[in-house]
Amino acid sequence: MPGIEREPDEIVRRLHDPRVADVRGRLVDLSGIGEDELGQIVRVMDAMFRWRAAEQRVTRASHRYMRLGETDMKALRLAIVMADQGRHVTARDIAAHLGITSAATTKLLDRLESAGHIVRTRHPRDRRALAIVVNPETRKAAELTIGREHARRFRVAAALSTGEREVVIRFLESMSATSEDEWIGADLDDSAS
Repeated sequence: MPGIEREPDEIVRRLHDPRVADVRGRLVDLSGIGEDELGQIVRVMDAMFRWRAAEQRVTRASHRYMRLGETDMKALRLAIVMADQGRHVTARDIAAHLGITSAATTKLLDRLESAGHIVRTRHPRDRRALAIVVNPETRKAAELTIGREHARRFRVAAALSTGEREVVIRFLESMSATSEDEWIGADLDDSAS
């Protein structure tokens, strides 16, 4: 577009590479890391960012296909999994699973029911509760989207050796921990010094 300058593709592609994103070395200490090792670390980061982008594409496609938000999809998945185990899911189960209030759960279930994704029926063992049942068409759509994707990912993990899986587990758990509470509420002014 006229008047809009595009950044060079190489820089945009490598925004997570500290040699590009942290040229002054304020965030990442590269001393003691050789070029070959640094290149490999950046390749890990590249792969992780490609995985994240792929995950986001699958989520968006699934949402478009089923016209549901992420929370709605999580609620349906819980109901499907519990039904497969011969268990009945309740609003309380969904609220606990999603970490939302009973009022938010009621709105979620109202939305799913009005869209035809679920029905609420009497719980067979608890007269005070309602069981949430996923309609067969919704279940089939979920299996065609998220279910198949999960199965493909499971096969990739299954193809790894036991040792490789342990390395991946340690890596992903460590990566997850980098995003947890440490920086939430941190004084950003202090961290810049």
